[in-house]
Amino acid sequence: MEQTKTLTDEQREALAFVGSALSPLFLQDPRKGDAGELFASMAALDAEEAAEAWPFVAPAEAVGALRLMVDGLADGIDADDLTWEYRRLFIGPGRKAAPPWGSVYTDRDCVVFGLTTLDLRAWMRANGIERTADDKMPEDHIGLLVALMGWLAQEKPELVPELLEKHLLTWSSHYLEQLEAAAEHPFYEGLARLTRLTLEGIQDDLGLEVVYPRYYR
Repeated sequence: MEQTKTLTDEQREALAFVGSALSPLFLQDPRKGDAGELFASMAALDAEEAAEAWPFVAPAEAVGALRLMVDGLADGIDADDLTWEYRRLFIGPGRKAAPPWGSVYTDRDCVVFGLTTLDLRAWMRANGIERTADDKMPEDHIGLLVALMGWLAQEKPELVPELLEKHLLTWSSHYLEQLEAAAEHPFYEGLARLTRLTLEGIQDDLGLEVVYPRYYR
């Protein structure tokens, strides 16, 4: 029987930071959302200093993504191009170039609320994990899963490896590569790259073994 991987205090703290720092940027409209302070903090970063401190990613890799994000916020979080790019990529209307839900890529029919979403929902229920966001949004949204990872690191760290191995890392790199290619604004290009590098770094740091599914999109 496989032993449960035990997270160190340092890993738990770093995972919680990643969850709080990245998830709102996928979930919140820069102009109308409630993550204004986080966007402002990102805009004020020194990319080189931030890269040295960013967890799970080598500074030489993190710095390029962070520069894109900082540069993308140079005109402020109320800039029209930033707001419209968020809405184009994550809200609509119109067909999304890179939908942020896992089942779109792993379900044969390329739909939201697909079988993998239902598997995640059942896993959450079995482990006593309640949703904290609008239940109209599928649970396998990239922002919700990154947030859940950070929450579990603090509250139920023994569940983090299983969440990552079975429900997030199975599709995150595939999606984030598509998001980076689709992004027409440096902030979201950088966000996609930084998130991919971070999740891949977490996989390496925790020694996780991921079985990748077939992708249908």
